[in-house]
Amino acid sequence: MDPRSQVLLRQASLFTGPMLLAGLPADDLLSQLPEAQGWSWHAGEHQQLAARFPERTHFGIRPPEGAVEGALLFLPKSRELADYLLQALAHLIPNGWLYLVGEKRAGVERAAKQLDSFGTARKLDSARHCQLWQVQVKQAPANPEQLLQPKPFSLDLPDGPLQIISLPGVFSHGRLDQGTELLLAHLDKLPDSGHLLDFGCGAGILGAALKRRYPNCTLSLLDVDAFALESSRLTLAANQLEAEVIAGDGIDAAPQGLAAIISNPPFHQGVHTHYEASETLMRKAALHLQPGGLLRLVANAFLRYPALIEQHLGPCHTLADQHGFRIYQAKKR
Repeated sequence: MDPRSQVLLRQASLFTGPMLLAGLPADDLLSQLPEAQGWSWHAGEHQQLAARFPERTHFGIRPPEGAVEGALLFLPKSRELADYLLQALAHLIPNGWLYLVGEKRAGVERAAKQLDSFGTARKLDSARHCQLWQVQVKQAPANPEQLLQPKPFSLDLPDGPLQIISLPGVFSHGRLDQGTELLLAHLDKLPDSGHLLDFGCGAGILGAALKRRYPNCTLSLLDVDAFALESSRLTLAANQLEAEVIAGDGIDAAPQGLAAIISNPPFHQGVHTHYEASETLMRKAALHLQPGGLLRLVANAFLRYPALIEQHLGPCHTLADQHGFRIYQAKKR
């Protein structure tokens, strides 16, 4: 069981009633708290929880409707996202109890200071490198939606300006990251028909640029995060573009018969480093590409991806090498 859940269960008597657990891990916690329900924005964790606890889990960027006596947030990585989530939960439970649990190295003590805007916060427990905090919501926020306002920005591309809309918690929120910038400059010579996939779409920057550049292609955008998926929908709409947006945990959720997969794949999650999604993409891309289909991705130069790509797909070529990033391409044999 996740150490944060273990710390929570040390105070299990506080969570026996109708509770909303936000951002909970896909462990056995809900079985220990039969009146609780979960709210997740991670498609993979939600899928696992929904399979075990149907009707008790919710996926999306807003909390589920329904009365609860208290709420608990598992601290996310993004400070802006944590601020919105705490406000959204406090709004649900005026005079109720709001809890925060997180790892010390993830900044739970800093995040706990945000609880003071609702009442007098106190630390209930500290164990397994985690802390559990509590506050009674005496000053419930009136409009948490104002913290969910997107950050729009514009990119000047050769074929005209592209409007980008991003929400709190989305990678590179409100700005263009260097890896995506490099890949944007190398979207030439892709199939001008067929099915393209933007894997790990984030705010939809690559997907929107692809759809505008290759309008005859079918486009899908895939991400694990509900806030990224909503950002991609907003970006597509802002540019009068249409595409399929898919919630899924990794390449297994992608369509078959793709003409190309284009990606700035993630390798960070929370305070830990994870390469699983990127490495699984390289191992399984061939299963989703049509014969002759392309995999084109950008990655930090220190990551040893070419050997993995060649092992599972075909010869790997470096198309660009700038500012610590490289663009790799391989064709399905």
